[in-house]
Amino acid sequence: MSETKYIFVTGGVTSSLGKGIIAASLAKLLQARGYRTTIQKLDPYINVDPGTLNPYEHGECYVTDDGAETDLDLGHYERFLNVRTSQANNVTTGRIYQSVIEKERRGEFLGKTVQVVPHITNEIKERIQILGKSGDYDIVITEIGGTVGDIESLPYIESVRQLLWELGEHNGIVIHLTLVPFLSAAGELKTKPTQHSVKTLMESGIKADILVCRTEHQISEDIKQKLALFCNVRKEAVIQSIDASTIYDVPILMQEEGLDTVALEKLALPNTTEPNLDQWKEFLQRHKNPKNKVVIGLIGKYVELPDSYKSIQEAFIHAGAANEVEVEVRSIHSEHLTVKNVDKKLMGLDGILVAPGFGERGIEGKVKAVQYARENDIPFLGICLGMQMAVIEYARNILGLEGANSTEMDKNTPYPVISLMEEQKSIKDMGGTMRLGSWDCHLKEGSLVEQVYGSTDIAERHRHRYEFNNEYKQQLEEAGLVPSGFNPKTGLVEVVEVPAHPWFVGVQYHPEYKSTVANPHPLFVGFVKAVLTQKQKQNNASLA
Repeated sequence: MSETKYIFVTGGVTSSLGKGIIAASLAKLLQARGYRTTIQKLDPYINVDPGTLNPYEHGECYVTDDGAETDLDLGHYERFLNVRTSQANNVTTGRIYQSVIEKERRGEFLGKTVQVVPHITNEIKERIQILGKSGDYDIVITEIGGTVGDIESLPYIESVRQLLWELGEHNGIVIHLTLVPFLSAAGELKTKPTQHSVKTLMESGIKADILVCRTEHQISEDIKQKLALFCNVRKEAVIQSIDASTIYDVPILMQEEGLDTVALEKLALPNTTEPNLDQWKEFLQRHKNPKNKVVIGLIGKYVELPDSYKSIQEAFIHAGAANEVEVEVRSIHSEHLTVKNVDKKLMGLDGILVAPGFGERGIEGKVKAVQYARENDIPFLGICLGMQMAVIEYARNILGLEGANSTEMDKNTPYPVISLMEEQKSIKDMGGTMRLGSWDCHLKEGSLVEQVYGSTDIAERHRHRYEFNNEYKQQLEEAGLVPSGFNPKTGLVEVVEVPAHPWFVGVQYHPEYKSTVANPHPLFVGFVKAVLTQKQKQNNASLA
């Protein structure tokens, strides 16, 4: 008999239906009822982790406190639940096979033939239950990436089938997310894709306990009845998931549909308390009824795919709600910024954020954006590479160090103001070799960032290899670019700011990863507030 209950979320018909949002929404509702809930993601690709994947391939790479490079869905989990995730919350096929092969090399299988069943499936089942066996959770929700029927997903589906049998009745359920498309020519919703998807799942030995149907139009009671009959589920277990204006509406919509009630019933868990969603509803109220609006330019080189900067986009939503401000994020490709067009491209922005990234493509455009923000008194926030671009811009244009650069972009730069850490120079592998996860940072008393955080000691998540070169620290500080945050053990610079500017901050870490609905990140809250203040100040000046 299992003490921890398990919920598995599978998807059918098509990808990108929003399994992560449904999983996070259900987890939020269960958490709001007092159940200790966490979510994990099983990804069927063979990469060991998303750390070496191009953002165009898979969206942003999310980083946890313990340094795991994970799927972006873990960001949704943290933003919804306000509970930290870890390496155990994201598993890829690559990591599964790597572990099994290492065990085989060590002789742990006693010379047996290593096969998908039982060795790969046993490894998957072990990973699924790590969080459940920790004693920290009442319910573990496991989202299985990909679509039912994919070759890559088969070992996961088989593992779920075995685990459901081993756990016993009422200890594990399956929620299947499908699409109910609307055919405009026929003027009706079609259930056949969902029926085929459920049939495919059943061919693998798994019966869906709950159907969540993504739709653009209201699903009638007749259609629910039809889906229930042909998909072998109860009518109340057919849940409509209609398009919402914001992902933060989804928990409320799922509560109205009774998703949490049905799940608790099938898990034989008490359903005696209503979810306490007061804080969540207050956030939605502030988000949907802003009193002001600002436009912030996001300068990056992966802007064609919004998911490349998903955590930044969401952090602006949280910070906007905290300030009762609508934040319009205007994505601008750094590769298209030049000396000739920078004024035209950035005109009308109230604030500028230069985004993280790797490699030399689009770098000069980012430097130009920093210069534009600094010279025009536009509030500026640089994250990771964005902070490094601020250092390079200041070195070039204020210190006059022509050709100043990062050794990542130019190994022969005469002024390497950003350079590789000594211990990184011998590393050849790309995956998992950067400064990753949570690192301590001490902030200077009286600095802008110390005021923003309300503390001198913080911890933030990192994902980078190159660092501020301390050989140039004194020169830059004397010129007005003040290092105001340091790692207490290594002395590495984590934060720079320009006190003479209305609001100019660059941080080596990724603050966006820690922003949640319940705790908007103070750096984003402070930045949005500064953008609004500067905009109002300029508007008042123009009226005077």
